[in-house]
Amino acid sequence: MEATCRSETSRNKTPTLELSSATQLPESTNCMACSEDGRYLSLGHSGGLSVWCASSLICVAEWLKDRLEMTSVQMICMAESTYLLGSIDDMGVARVFAYHSEAIHLLSVINIMEDINQRSICLTFELSKGGNYGAASISCNGAVWLDVYHFPTEAWRKELEMAVSQQDPNLSGDVKWSPAALVIKTRPPKTPADGSLEVLQTADILTHCLALDGHTSSHHQEEEQSYNTDAEKAKETNDHPRRCTQHFLLPCGQFPSNSKAKSGLPVSVCVWWSGSHNLLHYCLHKVPKNKPDMEPLPDVLCPNANEIVCSAVSRCTCFIALGLSNALVCVWDRHSGSPLSVVSMLAAESVFSRLHFVDYWPLSADDSQTFTTVEIHLMVVCKNGVIHTVTTGRGTESCTMQLTERPEDSGDLPTITASVSFLQGLHALFIRGDQEPSCSAFANGQCQSQLFIFHFGKPDIMKQYNVSLPDSPQQQNALNFDTLDDSCNLYLQQRALSVDERNKTLTQTWKKLQETAEMLQQRHGS
Repeated sequence: MEATCRSETSRNKTPTLELSSATQLPESTNCMACSEDGRYLSLGHSGGLSVWCASSLICVAEWLKDRLEMTSVQMICMAESTYLLGSIDDMGVARVFAYHSEAIHLLSVINIMEDINQRSICLTFELSKGGNYGAASISCNGAVWLDVYHFPTEAWRKELEMAVSQQDPNLSGDVKWSPAALVIKTRPPKTPADGSLEVLQTADILTHCLALDGHTSSHHQEEEQSYNTDAEKAKETNDHPRRCTQHFLLPCGQFPSNSKAKSGLPVSVCVWWSGSHNLLHYCLHKVPKNKPDMEPLPDVLCPNANEIVCSAVSRCTCFIALGLSNALVCVWDRHSGSPLSVVSMLAAESVFSRLHFVDYWPLSADDSQTFTTVEIHLMVVCKNGVIHTVTTGRGTESCTMQLTERPEDSGDLPTITASVSFLQGLHALFIRGDQEPSCSAFANGQCQSQLFIFHFGKPDIMKQYNVSLPDSPQQQNALNFDTLDDSCNLYLQQRALSVDERNKTLTQTWKKLQETAEMLQQRHGS
């Protein structure tokens, strides 16, 4: 690795940040997360999880359980000196913990296994910022769905204080924690029951898009698995269920701020499924219906011409970037409810794997300028290791630039890419590293991990990159609506200023949908 860095430095004259220090981690440390304020590290490892002080690198609390191995962990701030941890273990069980007063408390188990024959497996688990919501994608016997929970954070804070007042942290297991509430359960779009395309011709646009999406995804899977026997096909379907990706969204556009909700809390969640063309939005504050088992329809549907392969949301959540098949990047503007721009990446190797917003706020004294001129910066990571930057927006000519070359060796592919929007306050980078598989300890089934620390505060190479941009008027408006009228006025203003662009985009989108429907009808007829 050091030789590679020296080679790259000499060729590209890129400064290299040297390793500051390293420390040993618990055996088989599989995952690591840092709290948003940079004070703590949470580690998932064999036997449970632990919380470490980020400055002293001393373990301050741990939660242990025999024959359990944590494979995923997330740590977010719920309140001052109180943090929520979301985890998944090697059996696919998701849990919610709280770190409070130097102790870890188990608050909730998301998918409790009650029947061994109906064991549900959590594929992904994400906590919203602030910890008020959590989204878990679940798989069971070949079926897959997404559950969104509301967490009683206010009640949990009071109960945590009660547990601390007992003077013995071990007694916290006797506390009856308030339960999480399921607010949304949704599944992938389904194929029309009779296999026909009659439903695709319905006047209901929402039903039309969902049915078309389900039919397209099903047909795509059949083409990919046409070489398999029935048994192999069933096994592959169970082993590789459709995956979903979700993002929690703050108030904006068609989802204004709820007068009863606290400022800064998400009001909706957007979801897309692997193989899907549609981005689906669900409101989090709807009153539950009389039939809780009835799957909700999306409140907003954003159709796309091609299959979605990756996505990202801006820091203010006003913009959603989608990486589409055939090397297209589409940025949706939640203010107007329409695409802000669609950019074609012409490079042949541009098979996307990840997207990142490089958030940028225009420093305009006139707030109205942000309605007509919006500039978006993205980083696009391709599967072959090439990284591109994209600059696009309303009133801005889109341009792309290749940031890195394709690695000659597959071992040099980037493993992690991230957009750091708080570089002024960034002092250290933590990297978890595992031993080489060739070492004797690894061969004996013992995987020893180390924590590598790189400090940004001392070297002068980072000074030129230190930035501290204030929040834009856009973000402030998105988060600080006093009334519903203010939100509606901004929304209508956005709609009026973008009407020509929206009409052009909608015409192109519907033309593509009609072409796709005709193609499917021809396939069905043949």
